[in-house]
Amino acid sequence: MNRAARLAPLLAAAALALSGCSLDTILAPAAASTSPAAAAPAINADVAAAALAQLDTIATKGRAPKTGYERSQFGPAWKDIDRNGCDQRNDILTRDLTGKTFKAGTNECVVLSGDLADPYTGTTIHFERGGASEVDIDHLVPLGDAWQKGAQGWDQAKREQLANDPANLAATSASANRSKGDSDMATWLPPARNNWCHYAAGIVAVKANYGLWMTPAEHDRARQILTDCMTTPRQE
Repeated sequence: MNRAARLAPLLAAAALALSGCSLDTILAPAAASTSPAAAAPAINADVAAAALAQLDTIATKGRAPKTGYERSQFGPAWKDIDRNGCDQRNDILTRDLTGKTFKAGTNECVVLSGDLADPYTGTTIHFERGGASEVDIDHLVPLGDAWQKGAQGWDQAKREQLANDPANLAATSASANRSKGDSDMATWLPPARNNWCHYAAGIVAVKANYGLWMTPAEHDRARQILTDCMTTPRQE
């Protein structure tokens, strides 16, 4: 199976309808640059409006206790959830990197190298498989955060779907991903301020699709960002 055919069915749940706009539009990465002030494409006002409408469907309440949370509650990392023959980590590297090379004999499933225009830092990162990894795959909605906001009541299959859903995954710098941890929008945002619109819209889409709630502080932050995105793209 070629790469285009393999990536086409990246999970139906990822194709959330936002006024006819795809999540690829929402999560478009920043332009490649060695500067953290790299410009991101302005979010479409219709997409921002649709995200605000989705935000209104998300319940607000406090965090549940994190008691019982283990990464294993969301299945092994990484599964081939879309059954295209490649695990989700390599699917996301294939989707998000440019100039990729692949391990021979893997049907373009194992990414050996490539360049990432990092949506969180606005910098360009070169990825080499087997070296000191500078590229992680981030969960837009962290699994620990999801656990405290509804996922602990789900069955295993739904938790594994969230953990491997391409709509909830983004390649980014290891340092940014580890700085974020299980933080929500109220406590952490990407260093590249000009990508806040895309980041917020993506999280809102995932939480609305899966029925996860937000704390009042996170809900307010999402509304503030998306309202601002309606008229002025965020810049450094």
